[in-house]
Amino acid sequence: MKCFFPVLSCLAVLGVVSAQRQVAVQEGPLYRTEGSHITIWCNVSGYQGPPEQNFQWSIYLPSAPEREVQIVSTMDPSFPYAIYTQRVRSKKIYVDRVQGNSALLHITDLQARDAGEYECHTPNTDERYFGSYSAKMNLVVIPDSLQTTAVPQTMHKVEQDPLELTCEVATETLQHSHLSVAWLRQRGGEKPVEVISLSRDFVLQSSSDYAQRQSLGEVRLDKLGASTFRLTIFHLQPFDQGEFYCEAAEWIQDPDGSWYPMTRKRSEGTVVNIQPTDKEFTVRLETEKRLYTVGEPVEFRCILEAQNIPDRYFAVSWAFNSSLIASMGPNAVPVLNSEFTHREARGQLKVAKESDSIFVLKIYHLRQEDSGKYNCRVTEREKTVTGEFIDKESKRPKNIPIIVLPIKSSISVEVASNASVVLEGENLHLSCTVRTAGRPLGRFSVVWQLVDRQNRRSNIMWLDRDGTVQPGTSYWERSSFGGVQMEQVQPNSFSLGIFNSRKEDEGQYECHVTEWVRAVDGEWQVVGERRASTLVSITALETGFAVTAISRTPGVTYSDSFDLQCIIKPHYPSRVPVSVTWRFQPVGTIEFHDLVTFTRDGGVQWGDRSSSFRTRTAIEKAESSNNVRLSISRASDTEAGKYQCVAELWRRNYNNTWTRLAERTSNLLEIRVLQPVTKLQVSKSKRTLTLVENRPIQLNCSVKSQTSQNSHFAVLWYVHKPSDADGKLILKTTHSSAFEYGTYAEEEGLRARLQFERHVSGGLFSLTVQRAEVSDSGSYYCHVEEWLLSPNYAWYKLAEEVSGRTEVTVKQPDSRLKLSQAQGNLSVLEMRQVQLECVVLNRTSAASQLLVEWFVWKPNHPERETVARLSRDATFHYGEQAAKNNLKGRLHVESPSPGVYRLFIQNVAVQDSGTYSCRVEEWLPSPGGVWYKRAEDTAGQTAVRVSRPDAALQVDTVVPNATVSEKAAFQLDCSIVSRSSQDSRFAVAWYSLRTKARGKSGGLGLEDGEEEEEEGEDEEEEEEDPTERTALLSVGPDAVFGPEGSPWEGRLRFQRLSPLLYRLTVLQASPQDTGNYSCRVEEWLPSPQKEWYRLTEEESAPIGIRVLDTSSTLQSIICSNDALFYFVFFYPFPIFGILIITILLVRFKSRNSSKNSDGKNGVPLLWIKEPHLNYSPTCLEPPVLSIHPGAID
Repeated sequence: MKCFFPVLSCLAVLGVVSAQRQVAVQEGPLYRTEGSHITIWCNVSGYQGPPEQNFQWSIYLPSAPEREVQIVSTMDPSFPYAIYTQRVRSKKIYVDRVQGNSALLHITDLQARDAGEYECHTPNTDERYFGSYSAKMNLVVIPDSLQTTAVPQTMHKVEQDPLELTCEVATETLQHSHLSVAWLRQRGGEKPVEVISLSRDFVLQSSSDYAQRQSLGEVRLDKLGASTFRLTIFHLQPFDQGEFYCEAAEWIQDPDGSWYPMTRKRSEGTVVNIQPTDKEFTVRLETEKRLYTVGEPVEFRCILEAQNIPDRYFAVSWAFNSSLIASMGPNAVPVLNSEFTHREARGQLKVAKESDSIFVLKIYHLRQEDSGKYNCRVTEREKTVTGEFIDKESKRPKNIPIIVLPIKSSISVEVASNASVVLEGENLHLSCTVRTAGRPLGRFSVVWQLVDRQNRRSNIMWLDRDGTVQPGTSYWERSSFGGVQMEQVQPNSFSLGIFNSRKEDEGQYECHVTEWVRAVDGEWQVVGERRASTLVSITALETGFAVTAISRTPGVTYSDSFDLQCIIKPHYPSRVPVSVTWRFQPVGTIEFHDLVTFTRDGGVQWGDRSSSFRTRTAIEKAESSNNVRLSISRASDTEAGKYQCVAELWRRNYNNTWTRLAERTSNLLEIRVLQPVTKLQVSKSKRTLTLVENRPIQLNCSVKSQTSQNSHFAVLWYVHKPSDADGKLILKTTHSSAFEYGTYAEEEGLRARLQFERHVSGGLFSLTVQRAEVSDSGSYYCHVEEWLLSPNYAWYKLAEEVSGRTEVTVKQPDSRLKLSQAQGNLSVLEMRQVQLECVVLNRTSAASQLLVEWFVWKPNHPERETVARLSRDATFHYGEQAAKNNLKGRLHVESPSPGVYRLFIQNVAVQDSGTYSCRVEEWLPSPGGVWYKRAEDTAGQTAVRVSRPDAALQVDTVVPNATVSEKAAFQLDCSIVSRSSQDSRFAVAWYSLRTKARGKSGGLGLEDGEEEEEEGEDEEEEEEDPTERTALLSVGPDAVFGPEGSPWEGRLRFQRLSPLLYRLTVLQASPQDTGNYSCRVEEWLPSPQKEWYRLTEEESAPIGIRVLDTSSTLQSIICSNDALFYFVFFYPFPIFGILIITILLVRFKSRNSSKNSDGKNGVPLLWIKEPHLNYSPTCLEPPVLSIHPGAID
């Protein structure tokens, strides 16, 4: 970097740098170790705009090479990302501006995460974009592996003893690096002295204290093995006493070719104590007198007093006014300084060794400039093993001053100045006038000197006799910048100008004029000297410099404005800049931080923590003075605290640099920002509220007055129970309308029941507790907090007040449940439907739920039994009675309107008879969602009687008698005229009626399953009936045939011509078949339980059948009777045709009817197909009636 700026300056002079912006950054990659301090330079050239450019540094991490991470900026304090903000604020990362167009990035404590690609960016200040605005370089962070170790110990040595110490230095760095190792000695708090070192280029070197001994081989550094470095001092001296330690540095070569020390480590120290030997000596300086005249000789004698001087080696040096004249080693050969060599060559001066203990300096011809202080220094030397000498102890006596008087001259000197008292920074002009009594003898040399307050004299400038002007040593730099000028205005007038005076320029200004004349030998000789002086007092700029902070409003209210003035005294001219910084200590803190600075060049610079002040603060500097006014508007509590202004007085130096002369801190100025006086008033009225459970509790909190129309309120609702000492928080609504539930709301489960409302008026707040419970009774009140918005847009609590209490009593509602008590009687036939109505005339609450239960009292059963239950959630449940009487599936409930419930019993049976009633329970919901029974009532009773239908069965009793011939067939029809129900079925049986010959014969039943009671009745009737009944054939209601009577077995044919007409045909009639016949019909009905029962029975009138014997021929019979003849031969044909058609129609209709009813409802068919008749082809055998399983569909 040292080479970069000069080269760039040269390029700028040569015109290489064009108007195109170019940004250059230090070449990479750079390898640096963790924990080290790194600097990276960045420079911009070819730009337009202000000379001072800004720099912004960013990094691209290896983990995200495309993402820019901002580090630090010279223009934006908020530029760093969060990962670097703390390090930038703590100055661990900062930018050092070298010049207006160049800067250095400093990272003081390098971390491994700092590795990456760094980018230096300069924001555009040009009129247009042209060139490069950023440059990048790579930084590699490697571990610090350098180790420097030595055994700590304490050693006691004697002078001239040897010393050996070892140190281990090792590194594990993978990059190519060099090591440098140095041994240092430190004594107490003194600065460490380098004994000997091995540089990175393997060059041995020592400091000035050990350079001679190292060159003589007295001090050595040897490398033993790969990592051991040994220090050897062959002859210790008392000077060597102290702590010795080893220091190693690891160097790496950067891409620009320069070497950089990555890390530096030191070892533990070894304390070396040295016991000196007795080799003391003293030195005295003597001369004859102290006052001489030009041309006189003088001799100085340096006398050495010591033991065993011949066996020791001493060196002597002579000095004049602390300047070396000559030196003489142990070999007694003098070596003169170049200034005195010429005089010694001319025989005007001699340096010699008179004896082992006396050394002499002789000046044979004194000059006036020889006036001054003379002294000698004696140094003891020690001869080494190589024959070389090394310095040991050195001593010198007190100085001897001599005065050499000049040749008298007639000149006089006058000094004048433009002012005897000037303000620092003003120009000082002095004139020196030389006056002579006659014509000047020769030339003048003039020296301007300053004697300060401490009586120290210094040469400002001098003009030698040849007219050459030279500045003094301390004024050389100022003279080069034109800050000090000397001129010869006239041959005898000389001026001195001091521009931009400083306080240290104050003192006695003396003009020393020397008159020179040329001697015979051509040499110039001083013939006279004159001096004149004048006292110049320079008032320091900081004299009386004071600063005072005042304010007329030490106490303000929120949003008011206040002014702070920083008054600077005294009044300085415009050329004297003063920078003023306002500092601020917030309330509750102990540290001040800079708020804003009015810089010396008139700029305004805000502090790092002044963001809240910027938009509300104006800073103004008076044109006629350096007073600075700070005006803050919209004051808030963040502006409350102590203010202090700090003024810095600056001075521009001769080299255009600035020096801060003084800093003054003003008095503390405390500003109190007060909150406005509250006007909050909350209604204190008390209320008593009694309400029914499950009703809402309406609580109001009224703000009667408020401080500001912009006030916001936080309302806290409390309830106080008699059992509690303090109220419990129910709900809190913050000033920002946020809700926070209190512990009471959480414990009592009130969250779902609370409703908060703020009315449009703004001062009325309502809290509604929905679905009140008895446990909600208590004393309610509100706690109101008034909040206002501070000028910095932060809310603060101004005041708070508690309202009056509302005593709330919650009770359960009164029961108003009432059912209809109307009584009723119902008579209904079996299989019909019964409707039982339960009417709720009144209820406690419309929100209640009803449980309806129907029950019945059965005859001979004193306990009631539950029929059905309709629960609160409208779920239907059967009771125990439903299971007993097979009511499941026959019950139906409906509610055509609120409060009306109807129970329908379908397909009622006789066993359903009883006294019915309903009971209603009214359930109310608690606010917690738990239902409880509030009331119950029972309705009036309804008596229900279920009976079976009346018998309406009738069988046709008008049946004609018939005569048939033997072997012929006769028919027995059984016609049912009426029936009791369309659902009834019939059991049909045909009987042969004969008069009993003896006793009583058993009766023939239609079914095996007749009830014993009916059978008993039949037996009694048969005992009274003299007619003997013989069953031909029976068909049950389930269409199952009974056994055929034995006389007619195989000769019967059954037909069902219609649902109400049954026919039995007897084939192959015989004379034994002659007699009376009848049919008996039983009517069966289904019960609601799908069981069939016999309702009634009816028997037809007897039918007389006569069977003729085969001895009477058919022809004779027919022919003997005309009516029979016509009946047989004429009438049958049309009748037969009609009959065939009728039979076909009937059979077709009955077949369709049987198919449609076959298997319906799981009941088998009642009817049987015609039996198969087998006829003999010769008609000699009677037809045979056979019924087999295939005959029944």
